[in-house]
Amino acid sequence: MKKNSLTFVVFVLVGLLAGTIISQLLAPYSFFSFLTHSAQITWQPRADLSIIKYDLHLQIKLNLASILGLVLAIWIYRKL
Repeated sequence: MKKNSLTFVVFVLVGLLAGTIISQLLAPYSFFSFLTHSAQITWQPRADLSIIKYDLHLQIKLNLASILGLVLAIWIYRKL
């Protein structure tokens, strides 16, 4: 498989998504609460310049399971 930046971005997104899905599956079990506790990062840039107006809302929710999925995805990418 050819390594390029698009492949890397796909691996990172799949790793984060897999980690998030795993954390949602483990959420009902209190023993795994350290993996499922999320921290939210939000950024809301907006401007009104008379000609153009924009309002953007970005929110990132990270937890330990999604970070582990990210690390695993990067490790797999480097092994290719």
